[in-house]
Amino acid sequence: MAGLLKRGKKYYMVWREGGKQKRRSLGTESLQLAREKNRQFESKKMAGHTNPLPTKTPLPDILDKYVGYITPRKSPKSVQTDVYYLRGVFGGICGGLRVTSLKRKRGASKKKVPKGSGDARRNMPKIEAKSLEEITTAQISEFVSEIVRIKGLAPKTANHNIKILRRLFNWAMEEGGVKMPEDKNPANKVKLYKEKACEISFLTLGQITEQLDALDEYHQYQAMVAVCIYAGIRREELLWLTIPDVDLNAGQNGMIRVRAKTVNNESWDPKTGINRAIPISRALRAYLERYKPRPSEANWFFLSPKGKRYNPDNFSSDLARINKQMSLKWSCLDFRHTFGSHLAMAGQSLYKISALMGNSPEICRKHYAALMPEEMFDVVEFGMAPAHLKYSVRPAKTG
Repeated sequence: MAGLLKRGKKYYMVWREGGKQKRRSLGTESLQLAREKNRQFESKKMAGHTNPLPTKTPLPDILDKYVGYITPRKSPKSVQTDVYYLRGVFGGICGGLRVTSLKRKRGASKKKVPKGSGDARRNMPKIEAKSLEEITTAQISEFVSEIVRIKGLAPKTANHNIKILRRLFNWAMEEGGVKMPEDKNPANKVKLYKEKACEISFLTLGQITEQLDALDEYHQYQAMVAVCIYAGIRREELLWLTIPDVDLNAGQNGMIRVRAKTVNNESWDPKTGINRAIPISRALRAYLERYKPRPSEANWFFLSPKGKRYNPDNFSSDLARINKQMSLKWSCLDFRHTFGSHLAMAGQSLYKISALMGNSPEICRKHYAALMPEEMFDVVEFGMAPAHLKYSVRPAKTG
């Protein structure tokens, strides 16, 4: 049996376990609430719970452990993204969440950063707690609301913060040895923000010609953009292509293979972890035949100006600078959406589009289903119109 003890204004629960007396703060000044917590403790003891009370896990320790857990199980890019969001929530309170690279983006100015600044200089809100078990639903909700207000985050980004925290707590409770109050994940009760319908931007056939013609003097950039438009691959997939990945002798016009690889002791996997092959169209083959890859030790198909694998941000900056001279503003994401959009408008199935683009059919449905209205014409046909109403049937298109 457990008893209650009052020290100052706070109530404590006292009981004996293994011949030793134990004491735990109930975190309340209310006798009624203390009695209810004591009753819950005794009920769980009677039910056979070996540890009915919440644990007290230092927040830096569990975050370090979580980063160590996801690192070998996710792609480096996914780990980097998760760490970025967790650092935004908690700050760099542990080794796993501290910024380890001091590399500046090309062209960035050299600014002296005061020692000990970083997140603090931005005066951004953080979730502060000594232990993971102290964090409440209200705390998480208030944090997300604040960063939405201060940063003007889109609903999708705000929801990503919530989902990251849900995964953290789920792992901590299932595999991290953490026992939360009432065995509940506090992030699960935080309501998600309503996201807007997907708005995608893609190039028309005329705009595709305009974009590629604008790069006619830049054979490499023209070929790179052509691959994005006519093969629908992601920017990082483009920059990880090696010469053997682009096989002009496979199939009818050739094949581009997006696949996992290790180059110079650096490993890379496609975003979904699934290798795929994309047939080369006649239009794309013409640009690939014109482009001649420069030789390199690592066999990269597209090299940076320094003769190395292109950094994704540097490539986007270089392409944007060239396009700006032509008054063009399209990006790699627009090029990728162009591939999916034109396949959808051509009547290809969402399953085929998803297989070629390395997405799930559900993601493709969100992006491209609205471009496939022809598939729905037969669905709405049922019943007969009243005889006194006249209606005409449009002749079918020919040619």
